[in-house]
Order: sequence, then C-alpha cells, then structure tokens
Amino acid sequence: MKKLCFSIALFGITMLAIAQASNDPEAKAILDGVSAKFKTFSTVQAGFTYSVEDARGKVQSTKNGTIQMKGTKYRVSFTGQEIFCNGITVWNYDKSANEVTISKLDASSGMITPSKLFSNFYDKDFLYMMNGEKKVGAKVIQEIEMTPVDKSKSFHKVYLQIDKVTKTIYSTKVLENGGNRYTYTVSSMKTNVPMTDAQFVFDKTKYPGVEEVDLR
Repeated sequence: MKKLCFSIALFGITMLAIAQASNDPEAKAILDGVSAKFKTFSTVQAGFTYSVEDARGKVQSTKNGTIQMKGTKYRVSFTGQEIFCNGITVWNYDKSANEVTISKLDASSGMITPSKLFSNFYDKDFLYMMNGEKKVGAKVIQEIEMTPVDKSKSFHKVYLQIDKVTKTIYSTKVLENGGNRYTYTVSSMKTNVPMTDAQFVFDKTKYPGVEEVDLR
C-alpha cells in the first residue's frame, strides 16, 4: 500500500552517536540561534508545502499540509494522511485505506521528530557549512548545506533555509541517494497558540470502521 510517509521523508532522518567533526562556525551560530528561538515557543502551528522532484529536477507531486507541535507532541496533516504523536505513541492514519498504524516512539533511536528538527540535532551527525544568503520576496534567507557523517544513510545532502530575521526554518530539502528530492517549505507560522494534549492522540471514535495495525 502506497502512502506518503512524512515522518520518513523528513523527520525520519536517523542519527548515530558519531564523534563531532569540525564545522563552519558561522553556520553553527545560525543553527544555534534557530534552536534557541524554538525553545522559547510553548507551541508551534505551521502550514507548509511538500514537493517531490526527480533526479532531473522535475516536480512529481506537490501537497499542502499543516503541523502542530507542543513539546515532544506533534500532529501532521496531509491530504489523505494524518500523523499523531503524544510523545510516547505514534499513530499514522491512511484515509484511503481507513487504516491506522500504531507504533511506539523510540526516543533512543535518534529519529528526528518535528521538535528535534528545530533543536541541536545537527551537532554530532552532520558536517555543515554556510551556503550564502538570498532574497525570497521580502525575506532574507540563509542557506546551510548539511552532509551526513554516516555514509550509509539513504540521503547525501540536506539543505536548510533559514529566515534571517525571525530565526526560523523556511524550508528543508532532502536529497536522496536514488535521486529524488523532497522539499518542505513553510508557508505560515503561528506560535504559542493554545493546544490541548487530546489534539495529539488518535481518537478512533472519529474514524468509523478504521482498521488498527498495532506494531507496539
């Protein structure tokens, strides 16, 4: 069964405990600033565009989605798919199959969750360097090129684009070894929006007839 797996494409970048390598101090200062800014938010709600390109740069698909974050909890919504995480359990709901896959969030695995994406996940597992600045509309965007130290990864580059003024991530592009490129661009963001813990738990009563696949 085909499904767009957001958690694998972006947040499923895994991390291994590898000794730190020398990195660009300018890029590190920018990444540290993003991490520090994110930690000041009690919640984050963002809209984004997700696009897939082939090795020739031809766009294969584009989707819009939303993400809500509160500490280690998150909820991601695409057309036809929703991912819920209460910090302990992950529910991945596929609307076309009316099926939800339930798994345990393994913090020790080093998987990058949405909250970790904005924290200092980069220090041990990537070589990173500043790629310069450019204007995107009224924004000044700083681009950082990141290369995984572990060459067995399924991707070989990650490009982070950061809004210089707000110190928030504007877009993330992941280049897979097979040639595909996945890009997530933030279209809107609100912070410190009231959110209840129930928003991050899959409530099967709202999905009549849903089939549960429990992998815990």
